[in-house]
Amino acid sequence: MTPSPRGGARPALPPLAEILATALPSPWAYIATAQPYDDEMRERIALHRSRRGEGWTTIDAPLDLAGALKALPDDQPVLVDCLTLWLTNHMLADHDLELECRRLADVLSRPRGSWFVVSNEVGQGIVPDNALARRFRDAAGRLNQQVAAIADTVLLMVAGFPLKVK
Repeated sequence: MTPSPRGGARPALPPLAEILATALPSPWAYIATAQPYDDEMRERIALHRSRRGEGWTTIDAPLDLAGALKALPDDQPVLVDCLTLWLTNHMLADHDLELECRRLADVLSRPRGSWFVVSNEVGQGIVPDNALARRFRDAAGRLNQQVAAIADTVLLMVAGFPLKVK
């Protein structure tokens, strides 16, 4: 498994993760966590889908990411995009974040193939000015640390360039 924090706004990370995944034999699974709440997000999702060619199966899992990963066949390359959107979905639904993150970490700790996980690094900026944003930043930091600890490789994107962290 390779978690790949994006490291900045809209860098080249899902495309890099797609390149890494497609270096392996198809079929590839793309587990999407985004929810199309507005027209702009619907356009982003459509762009992501259009970028992927044949050989990809898209699975929408805005909340049950652990279940989606468990349901995949062994040895299928998987790209998860992205952990911070998944975390946001659980926060907005007022779910138990600690429980959900533990469930996900448990599944990620037992990959049955090559799994590529995209996330955002949100803790390198200023301390947010409101409680919800601080709660999100702290929860995202803990989740990224959990996932990075069990990953084989961790890449951090800086100005569109991958830096190997682990």
